Amino acid sequence: MTGKERAGWRAKANSLDPLFQLGKGGISDAFIEQVEGALNTRELIKLKVLLETSPITAREAADEIAAKTGADVIQVIGGVIVLYRHNPELHKDDKKKKTKTRAKKINRFGYEKPQPPKKKAMKMAAQRKAAAARKAAEK
Repeated sequence: MTGKERAGWRAKANSLDPLFQLGKGGISDAFIEQVEGALNTRELIKLKVLLETSPITAREAADEIAAKTGADVIQVIGGVIVLYRHNPELHKDDKKKKTKTRAKKINRFGYEKPQPPKKKAMKMAAQRKAAAARKAAEK
């Protein structure tokens, strides 16, 4: 994961509330299963480590949870951990939408620029090639 991607996920995590708290019980199999389920449905989650009662530090907990779930540690600040794991099933619809829609080009006044149709552009390119061939034949 690149630094820019990590920064983007950190920005999205600002508005999240912690889903789970890690306390004196430590990291158990049930806790890992809950984190797995949350990562499958949300991709980006925030956890809270109760520093006073937890037997391990927040960084150690983040590394251990990430290793067991296959997630990436986005950040650890104080007792807050942010984890991300990509789920391709959540992005199936995004691929279909991206192929159907074309980005609109906006001019400096905020209006959409008219785009020439593709057929017209191809026809103009063919005319330019023919003109260049005629000039080359004349020489």
